[in-house]
Amino acid sequence: MLLGAAVRRGRAGGGAARRWRSGAAPRREWVPPAGRACGVVAYNSRSRSKEPLVLAKDGVATWYSCGPTVYDHAHLGHACSYVRFDIIRRILTRFFETEVIMVMGITDIDDKIIRRANENLKVGHLLCEESAPFPLWFFEEAINWMPIWIGKIQDIPRLPMNISPVALARIYEEDFKQDMASLKVLPPTVYMRVTENIPQIISFIKTIIANGQAYATSQGNVYFDVNSWGERYGVLTAVSPDTQGEAVDTDKRHGRDFALWKAAKPQELSWSSPWGKGRPGWHIECSTISSAVFGKQLDIHTGGIDLAFPHHENEIAQCEVYHQCEQWGNYFLHSGHLHVKGSQEKMSKSLKNYITIKDFLKKFSSDQFRMFCLRSRYSSAVEFSDETMNDAKNVLQAISSFIRDANAYIKGQLVCDPVREDVLWERLASTKVNVKAAFADDFDTSRAVAAIMDLIHHGNRQLKAVTKVAVGGGNTALLSNVMDELVSFRTKVRNYALVLPEATEAVQMEEGAVGAKGPKQEQKEKRRQLMQERKPLLEACDSLRGDLAAFGIHIKDRSTASTWEMAEGGRAEQQAEEKS
Repeated sequence: MLLGAAVRRGRAGGGAARRWRSGAAPRREWVPPAGRACGVVAYNSRSRSKEPLVLAKDGVATWYSCGPTVYDHAHLGHACSYVRFDIIRRILTRFFETEVIMVMGITDIDDKIIRRANENLKVGHLLCEESAPFPLWFFEEAINWMPIWIGKIQDIPRLPMNISPVALARIYEEDFKQDMASLKVLPPTVYMRVTENIPQIISFIKTIIANGQAYATSQGNVYFDVNSWGERYGVLTAVSPDTQGEAVDTDKRHGRDFALWKAAKPQELSWSSPWGKGRPGWHIECSTISSAVFGKQLDIHTGGIDLAFPHHENEIAQCEVYHQCEQWGNYFLHSGHLHVKGSQEKMSKSLKNYITIKDFLKKFSSDQFRMFCLRSRYSSAVEFSDETMNDAKNVLQAISSFIRDANAYIKGQLVCDPVREDVLWERLASTKVNVKAAFADDFDTSRAVAAIMDLIHHGNRQLKAVTKVAVGGGNTALLSNVMDELVSFRTKVRNYALVLPEATEAVQMEEGAVGAKGPKQEQKEKRRQLMQERKPLLEACDSLRGDLAAFGIHIKDRSTASTWEMAEGGRAEQQAEEKS
């Protein structure tokens, strides 16, 4: 409902705005928006200082997030930015009672996407050449192109040789969404693809031309005229629009002008427009998509710090011309780079120093990566290494250990001198205040984690003073944790040994009535063979249950789940169970 209202407001926003030209008094200073403060002070790249986060609608934040250019697998540099902003989104929702309406643009047509699809097609042509022996040009081309694919041999999904740019983008868009789900990143309220908003983009460009800040060329390109925007250009960065830049061999008027519409190249995906066939420039996509939903009023815009210039700078210029408004995008939040240990360079595909999210998750968990992100400010650069990941892992283990010990105390499995509950309650209340204060101070998650760890430290000091209940000379709390893990592992082994493939109707129908007996017999034989192979696993599970029963620990198997309980009596109870 709120999203629908935002869409309707966005469509009406351009026409209702006050008309003016760049000849008006230039103003680059940030102006605090009208609305209600949500309780957070955030660093705003527009004002280059911390500002109270004021939302136009009380309790609702409109948020645009730059999404991925979907031409390859996402890597940890991308993950770090999206996880950090996911954490901020959760903080706003859970701690400051703010409903977030988030739109994410998906760039599904771009030079990189077209290049990647063409690479695939070119390799396909090389590998499908029918002439034999292969001509000299084949080997020359193979030398140039095959290293690209040898280095990506483990990449999944494998792409068809004749894949189109749009189909390739769809594959990697789904791949990106799966990666985000694996990292527990909440999906946006809505994803919006560039290719599904071409008419809106063309209309957006026409308005900018009509307002005098863009021009079309004889070659079919359309550029934003940066000089015409005067001092208003350079909101996020200290950029002088008077600087002509290096000489350019294009049809631009000035070196700093940027493309709104790119004329089509031969055999390249394109759309019809008033300027001829072509496709959108990069920056215009986000401006159009964001405006289509939110109009001229946007609370929060986020992305990596590398997007501040030129991408976000150009978005601001485009939107303020289109909406004829004084300030578009009230708060710009930028996440810091992820660096590989020992390097000052950010993780990126162009530098060949990246780790894909899928490869990372083979070694570490999503929770460990989220803790890694929590331990630093979202806006700061952070160093990735096995050491920093192990530090995050240790923090999680400390939290889990405390929770286990606390649960054991609550269940009476830890007997101790009276715990100073009044002190713990006081510290808990203080920690809650400190955590929220940290979140209110530019979403300072590192300070919040430190406050929680301090609470755990004081809690552990009281729990360490306990006398453990002795059963067989062991530690009950520790034994309980070990048994939980042991029974869980035994259940997985037992279920694996018991679950055998069944003959499927599909196989029977495929073989037909005449040959049905053959496949059936093969299935039965396969089942018998698997039962024989897995029998030792079941015997080991039974043996473990019998051995533990001798010590008064009884495992009870119930369908696909198992439970355990501790009782006194040892072997006598085991014998009683066997008789029954």
